[in-house]
Amino acid sequence: MRLSIFYRLIMSYMAVFVPVIIVSVYALFQLNHFNNITHSITDTDNLIIDYGKKMSDSFLSQIQYERKYIIIKNNAFYDHFALAEKDFNQYFQQVISIVDTQRKRDLLFKIKNSYNQYLALFNEEIEFIRANKRYPQEIYKQEKDMLVNEIMEGLKNLRIYTEQDTYEKIKKLEQAGARAHRIAIIIITSSLVFGIVISTFITRSITRPLSIMKKKTRDISRGAFDENLNISSPPEIKDLAESFNLMCNKLKEMDKMKSDFFSLMAHELRTPLASIKEGTNLLLEGIGGEVSEKQKKLLSIISEESNRLIELVNSLLDLSKMESGMMTFYFTESDITQLINDVIEELEPLAMAKNITLRVDISQNLPYVKIDQERILRVMRNLIGNAIKFTPDGGHITVSARAVDHGLMVSVRDTGPGIPEKDLEIIFDKFKQTTIGSYGKIEGTGLGLAIVKHIINAHGGKVWAESKLGYGSTFIFVLPA
Repeated sequence: MRLSIFYRLIMSYMAVFVPVIIVSVYALFQLNHFNNITHSITDTDNLIIDYGKKMSDSFLSQIQYERKYIIIKNNAFYDHFALAEKDFNQYFQQVISIVDTQRKRDLLFKIKNSYNQYLALFNEEIEFIRANKRYPQEIYKQEKDMLVNEIMEGLKNLRIYTEQDTYEKIKKLEQAGARAHRIAIIIITSSLVFGIVISTFITRSITRPLSIMKKKTRDISRGAFDENLNISSPPEIKDLAESFNLMCNKLKEMDKMKSDFFSLMAHELRTPLASIKEGTNLLLEGIGGEVSEKQKKLLSIISEESNRLIELVNSLLDLSKMESGMMTFYFTESDITQLINDVIEELEPLAMAKNITLRVDISQNLPYVKIDQERILRVMRNLIGNAIKFTPDGGHITVSARAVDHGLMVSVRDTGPGIPEKDLEIIFDKFKQTTIGSYGKIEGTGLGLAIVKHIINAHGGKVWAESKLGYGSTFIFVLPA
């Protein structure tokens, strides 16, 4: 039984991937080992040294405040001493929780024992001072100095022990790295040799039937039709073609189902949304009773969102009708100049709010075009509205119209951030958006430009965009005249 191409490729891949996986697993193991050691150095040794320094600084502060208190007998110094004592104990608890060797743990407990003795002596002195009694101050001083030396020496040894441990860990890293390098070289070399041998053998087993087919093709070209091609032909190619066709059919069905779903949902949502909007307006008018200012604000928000959803539903329905060819257009000979001026007048308040200058550059004696005025108005509103949306404050937008060969060209140029070249085509596809400069993801549904494209195509025209990042964008459409 001959193996199929699939299993032959699997064997070839396995010959290559298994050694790679072995090397990768070993590398991951070594990296984990390195990471553990590095983690121990950064999260343990460095912290121990840091906490040891903080304990030393805190203890030195206590010594200063203790001596000042004994000399001046001001309670403020005692309060500072108490705060430094609290810090010392806190640092001790933190460092004792992360020490990783018994030697350092024993040293810390020795430091703590000496520290407690130091505190006990100081507390005894405080009792004598507060009781205004005489006591052997020099003896207490000598004993405290001895404990201070023990504590400071212990903290010093803690740092030395930690540095020694760090050095040992670094040596282990070096040794492990050298060992990993040697093993990796051996595994990679043997894997390459083994992979090349196996891959060559399996590839030959796949290409040999193709060579026979090639030879037979040459024989046929020379007119040798006597012998039949006697090779075992694996069925994968035929199965792949059938599977591909099946996949395409399924994708077409899914796309149709998606379009039908959006159309159905949009149609079913229109009536309840209209009811919500009308009910909200009635409440705002006080039909259902007196409405407070807070309630009016909430109802206004509901009304605005309802309008937005209704616009979305209408856009979905319009796009669905356009895609199915059911949208009705009413074409009349029209002067596009008036339409441009109407849209400019309508959107000028939005531009003024952002201090954007709207410029109009319309050539004289433009030809009349056969258009559906409402649809072209929608196109102009969308293009100019987008330009206002993405043009920064203080920018300007230029709307131009001029005659071209057998047509009329209208363009909307802005001084916005521009559109990436790779996105200039997809922005006209439904539900497709792009990232524009500092604005990030476009806010919207991705339907506006798709509808613009359908409207212009229905007029027998063409629409496209030109842009360069940092230099604004220009949207252009041409209508036949």
